[in-house]
Amino acid sequence: MSLVYSEEQRLLADSAREFLAARSPVAAQRQLRDTAQQPGYDPQLWQEAVGLGWSGIPFPEALGGLAFGCMGLGPVFEAIGGNLAATPLLSSVVLAGSLLHLAGSPAQQDQWLTALISGERRLALALDEKPRHDPAQTALAATKVAGGYRLEGDKCFVIDGLGADAYLVAARTAGQAGDEQGISVFLLPADTPGLHINTLALIDSRNCAWLRLRDVQVPDAALLGSAGAAWSALEESLDRGRACLAAELLGAADHLFAMTLGYLKTRVQFDAPIGSFQALQHRAARLHVELQLARSAVMAGLSALEDQHLSAGERGRLVGLAKWKAGEVAALVSNEAVQMHGGIGVTDELDVGLYLKRIRVAQACLGDSDFQCARYGALKSSEN
Repeated sequence: MSLVYSEEQRLLADSAREFLAARSPVAAQRQLRDTAQQPGYDPQLWQEAVGLGWSGIPFPEALGGLAFGCMGLGPVFEAIGGNLAATPLLSSVVLAGSLLHLAGSPAQQDQWLTALISGERRLALALDEKPRHDPAQTALAATKVAGGYRLEGDKCFVIDGLGADAYLVAARTAGQAGDEQGISVFLLPADTPGLHINTLALIDSRNCAWLRLRDVQVPDAALLGSAGAAWSALEESLDRGRACLAAELLGAADHLFAMTLGYLKTRVQFDAPIGSFQALQHRAARLHVELQLARSAVMAGLSALEDQHLSAGERGRLVGLAKWKAGEVAALVSNEAVQMHGGIGVTDELDVGLYLKRIRVAQACLGDSDFQCARYGALKSSEN
């Protein structure tokens, strides 16, 4: 298990930081928020990122990818977190792309995955149905009919769901909510009759949708893999997304900590920089230690996804630990950043608030701290 990036991955990290610093500074995200531009990110920026190979990082060369694996995604998402850059990399590539790669048929991959890697099309995963993430609680009904399935239900918190070309919709073909077995995934083009897409506003002002499916009819060819057997591929795809979110949270917390240290060194009170006050030094030292612990957890989670010697449960635990630790530390850093900046820390003109809002959403996305702890315990118990 590697807890440091390789030379290639460090070069990728440098390239991502330089690219986003030049093309997607925090000011660009503020402008996207203030102008409420759709689809919530800069399409030209995304095409340039595709040109850099970001959309092909986790996929094999046979499909047009770069075969860099999940460890290759880590430094990119750290840079994304540091710049608050809005891209569909998580939604379209990591989540939907991974699910297509793991469960899709060759025909589905030829039609959609190749176009996704080339940036011609964008997909989104429609999974959650309640305020809290819990894939096993999938209840949207997929009823077998002649020649296909009829889907009925709602999906909320669909990341980058506005303007997507198609959706991977998790639905229940057997069992009941709470069962892992019986969940299937269907590929629905955005223009499917009966599919209604609505805007869902979040505090980080990112692209998020709420889907309503009313008497949606899909052919058998829309099903990924076998009916009722999507759980394994779905969990692996979600774990990739959780590890990438952990890296994004780490990148955001790292940058926010650096901003705060800079403020402590320049803000003067009582004729002395406030960073010279011992109480603030102790708080900053604690944040530094916590960030290093979070980095170790994130690196272990990314590395676990590529370690074939680990069981699925062990990989899930390490990824969950990474998501939990990165989220807890990012929340601590954002809270302390507001406190240490004082009154200006709660004003919109300071970027601290933008980081705090994104961190709060990323914490909850694909499972908050409570979910990760509960899942960790369940996975541990299942192996004993």
